[in-house]
Amino acid sequence: MPNVDFRSLKVRLYVDVPLGVDRRLELSGGQAHYLTHVMRLGVGSSVAVFNGRDGEWCAVVENKDKRSCVLRAVSCLRTQTGVPDLWLLFAPVKRSALSYLVQKATELGSSRLKPIRTTRTVVARVNEARLHANMVEAAEQSGRMCVPDLMPFDDLGTVLESWDGARKLMFCDESGDDSSAPWGGRRGRAGPVGQVLAREDPGPWAILLGPEGGFSAEERRQLRSLPYVVPVSLGPRIMRADTAAFAALSVWQSVLGDWQGQWPP
Repeated sequence: MPNVDFRSLKVRLYVDVPLGVDRRLELSGGQAHYLTHVMRLGVGSSVAVFNGRDGEWCAVVENKDKRSCVLRAVSCLRTQTGVPDLWLLFAPVKRSALSYLVQKATELGSSRLKPIRTTRTVVARVNEARLHANMVEAAEQSGRMCVPDLMPFDDLGTVLESWDGARKLMFCDESGDDSSAPWGGRRGRAGPVGQVLAREDPGPWAILLGPEGGFSAEERRQLRSLPYVVPVSLGPRIMRADTAAFAALSVWQSVLGDWQGQWPP
């Protein structure tokens, strides 16, 4: 088969099976329905497939019926590349905003997503299957070659107790110590995120975002006492929790991540 650019293929699919020359992929359920009934692909049609381990492959539809579809991997389109070692820790928000948050965090290159429970977190549980489906869809559409790890929903205190101090934690702290002063307070106020990150090294990082009600005073005190925590401010305006996630990820990627075009795969 001649060389194919993955961007020329109409369909990209994440498959959690090994990939290699002549590997057969038996699809059923939603993926088979999507290929045969939504995209209406026929036998011989080409699709791109990836699994986060073996690179991205061109596969052809070998046969299909109403309920299943069999693909055969024929050639490697791209060797496997990764994303920066950047985690996103976030307090879950309502369903629609949460789905949007994990989709965009995937597109922006997070390697791991972890919902956390803070004092003011309102959401009591998360649907991990739905979040994973959102991340898979975002990876397929964005050209990303892996899907982020989704970690269990834990209390913030539990997470901090087992934290590896070699991983810096960017704490998006908008409160300050004086609620009447600009940007949330001059005393204890975090510096602008771009300026703070410009003084830091890439390494392994995580970004911590609180609920829409913000972190409690006790949580702020605990976080600011930890040597691996790097407090930052995201600017003078109040953002929704999902908007704050996009802003924080974008600035980190532009200063320390792969937006500079220098991050190794």
